[in-house]
Amino acid sequence: MADRNAVAVLLGETVHPRPSAFNGLALVGPLISTAGHLTAVNRKDNPGMAETQLANLVQMESPEAVLDEAITVVARFSPDTDPLAIRYAFNQTVSLYQGEWEDTNGCNTDYHNLKHVTDCFLAMVRLLHGAAETGIHFSPRQVHQGLVAALLHDAGYLQNSEDTNGTGAKYTFSHVRRGMDFVQRHFALFGLQEKETHPCMAMIHCTDLNCDLTSVPFPDKTTERIGKMLATADILAQMADRTYLEKLLFLFYELDEARIDDYCDELDLLNQSTDFYIRMADRFETHLGASNRFMVLHFKDRWNIDEDLYQRAIDNQQTYLTKILAGTGKDPRDRLRRGRIVEAVKLKYA
Repeated sequence: MADRNAVAVLLGETVHPRPSAFNGLALVGPLISTAGHLTAVNRKDNPGMAETQLANLVQMESPEAVLDEAITVVARFSPDTDPLAIRYAFNQTVSLYQGEWEDTNGCNTDYHNLKHVTDCFLAMVRLLHGAAETGIHFSPRQVHQGLVAALLHDAGYLQNSEDTNGTGAKYTFSHVRRGMDFVQRHFALFGLQEKETHPCMAMIHCTDLNCDLTSVPFPDKTTERIGKMLATADILAQMADRTYLEKLLFLFYELDEARIDDYCDELDLLNQSTDFYIRMADRFETHLGASNRFMVLHFKDRWNIDEDLYQRAIDNQQTYLTKILAGTGKDPRDRLRRGRIVEAVKLKYA
């Protein structure tokens, strides 16, 4: 297996050395200082311009750009929600995933990584905004709980500092419960009050694809609604990622380490992904309260775009996947060229 630093360099990631100690309360300034978000195209004012793509609204590779956009959107629908508390929780999450906590190793899973977390976080903000546009009310504390749940929903993939065997992918079956336990232990470091751990944990519980949501002990209807929105944001963030198809190759190896034998190889996972798309569309409607319907309201208010750009991105991904799978005698992986991910997979698992 290739050195992880070599893979990180190929993917354009920054390699962060692990410090010798961490004091969670000493984190006061911004941890991230990459480029800001892009200027969106208003197609109503520029009718001759091409359709705006989801990936062009915000520079999603930049955690700082994602955070800035999230705070901007939250101010539109919940002005009393504390932006400093959101920023603090977000920065704590970045430091956690980058390996700067003394008792927890940094993220070493390439599919369920920091990029997915920040993608899910922004998708959650957008769903909350869209729901608020329909007249649904969320208190400032409920907004904060929902956003912390988005930030920590995959914390169960992280290994403690004494666990050096394999990667966090081995916790695939138990990662949701481990993430809930993480919230219970570290809630104060993310701006939660002790009484808010139960709602936050219930929200994270909803992201378990095998969970019967009728069995989740929601403390109230609003927590249930936010939990279903988080489960929706989790799926949308994955499938609308512009490198989703490429990252599925990394997902195969995560599932393989977890000894999930549903797929023979990378190509089998790609072939079965079309069925996953259908199942998730049904899950939105049947189990998650059709929360994805709120997305179009966000884009209408924030960007004056009367379309759900997540759904368009997902549809485009599925159309392309179907096309490359139908290519006779050709390896579909040769048609997956974004982010140099296919090359990174070959380097890591050669």
